[in-house]
Amino acid sequence: MLNTQLKIFAFLFVCQLFIITHSAANEIRIAVASNFYPTMKAIVEEFELENFDSSKINKITLIPGSSGKHYAQVINGAPFDMFFSADKVRPLLLEEQGIVKNESRYTYALGKIVLWSPTNGLVDSEGQVLYDNNFRFLAIANPKIAPYGIATKETLISMALWNNMGKKVVKGENIAQAFQFINSGNADLGFVSLSQFMSPSLSVKGSFWEVPQSLYSPIEQQAVLLRDSLLGRNFMEFIKTDKALKIISKFGYGLP
Repeated sequence: MLNTQLKIFAFLFVCQLFIITHSAANEIRIAVASNFYPTMKAIVEEFELENFDSSKINKITLIPGSSGKHYAQVINGAPFDMFFSADKVRPLLLEEQGIVKNESRYTYALGKIVLWSPTNGLVDSEGQVLYDNNFRFLAIANPKIAPYGIATKETLISMALWNNMGKKVVKGENIAQAFQFINSGNADLGFVSLSQFMSPSLSVKGSFWEVPQSLYSPIEQQAVLLRDSLLGRNFMEFIKTDKALKIISKFGYGLP
C-alpha cells in the first residue's frame, strides 16, 4: 500500500514539474526601454499572430522603464529573459560580466531626437527658439540614467547652450516622462524621441524640430538575451525579420 502511494505521489510530482517547466518554456519577460515600448507592443502582436498555436500558448510580458534602472535590476537578479536597452553601453557591460547568453548582443534600432512643443509655431525649423530663450521650462530625459538624455545634453553642448539653461531644465526619469512633462503643459517644450511622434497610439500636435544627427552621437539601441529558451531565441530572431524591421522603421527609428 505504501509503495503504491509513493508511486502515485512520484507520478503527480513529475506531472506537476512538467507543467511548470512547460509553462516557463512558453513564457518570457522582456525589459524594454520606455521609448521603444509602443514599438515593441506592435512587434509582439505581430509575432503572436504569426506564431499562434492553440496547443502551446506563448506569453510575452513587457516591462517598460529606463535603461539605467533595468540594468541595475538585471545586475541584482531580476527575472528578465531579455533586455532591449535604449543604448549600447549597458548591454556591453552585461556581456563583459558574462550575463548575456549565446553572444546575442546586437543593435536593433537607431534612435532619433526632436525638440517639440504642443504650441503651434513655438518651435521653428532650426531650433532657434532655444537661443531666444522665450520659454519657462525645457523638459529632457535625465542624462545620468537615460540614453536619450545623453543625446539631448550633447545637442545642447554642441549648440553652446548647456550651461545657459540653468533652472529652466526639468529632468524626467526617461524619455517617456519627459514627453509627459511637455504634453501636460508642465514644460513649454522639450526633447523627445522621434518614435513618440510616429506612434499610432499618440496624436501629437504642435511644432517640432528634428535635431540633425551631427549634433549628437548615434543612439544605438541594443538588445541581449539573458535567459536561454526556445521562445526567447525565436523572438530575438523575429526582431531581425523584414516584418519586424518595417514596424521599427514605421515608428520612427533608423535601421542598423
